[in-house]
Amino acid sequence: MIDTTHPAGSVRDQVAATDWAALTDEIAAHGSAPAGRLLTPARCGETAVLYDGTERFRTTVDTGRHRFGSGQYRYFTHDLPAVVRELREALYPRLLPIARDWSAKLGTSAPWPDEPAEWIGMCHAAGQSNSAQILLRYGAGDWNALHRDVFGDMLFPLQVVIGLDLPGADCTGGEFLMTEQRTRAQSRGSAATVLQGRGLVFTTRDRPVASKRCWSTAPMRQGVSTVRSGRRRPLGLVFHDAQ
Repeated sequence: MIDTTHPAGSVRDQVAATDWAALTDEIAAHGSAPAGRLLTPARCGETAVLYDGTERFRTTVDTGRHRFGSGQYRYFTHDLPAVVRELREALYPRLLPIARDWSAKLGTSAPWPDEPAEWIGMCHAAGQSNSAQILLRYGAGDWNALHRDVFGDMLFPLQVVIGLDLPGADCTGGEFLMTEQRTRAQSRGSAATVLQGRGLVFTTRDRPVASKRCWSTAPMRQGVSTVRSGRRRPLGLVFHDAQ
């Protein structure tokens, strides 16, 4: 299928069109923030149907078998589809200033270089050499338990999920969930519907929270609520590799 609604090679333009100042403020306050439209419906469809083949993927995971939900997902090999590679390359430099700012506030190491390829090389040198880009598939009744995508010491603090199906038409339910563990208080939860072609940026592990004297970390976890009907297929972009 040829995407006639969006010129080829314009993923970077779509990423640039996001209001990154507003996104930076929102993710600092809540741990997640919408990133605007990143893919056209045609490109969403082309990406979603990749799941039906196996040649693009290094492994398939049945979440029910491992008792952390119900559904299935597949990790891409390093031979990424062009659109996935373009998205990661365009998003990394936009997310990098947020990552470095958070690290400075918390007084932690900020090992991330300017170039994403150099960072991935550092992951591989540390023993994290498997692609962590992921395509998920949920049917009616499926869900994903609260978790973190931490695969080792090499960690990028932000991730992006992009909806490939149309909520309300292709599926109902399946909202993106986040919980925040608050100091001396009950955990706080949030839910967001990830629209078709639109991105949601969220924290991998925690976010900095200001106190009267310093910054502290607020641990966070992400998951997916039960899909009520239809089929939900999101694309997950992780900016560090797995062991």
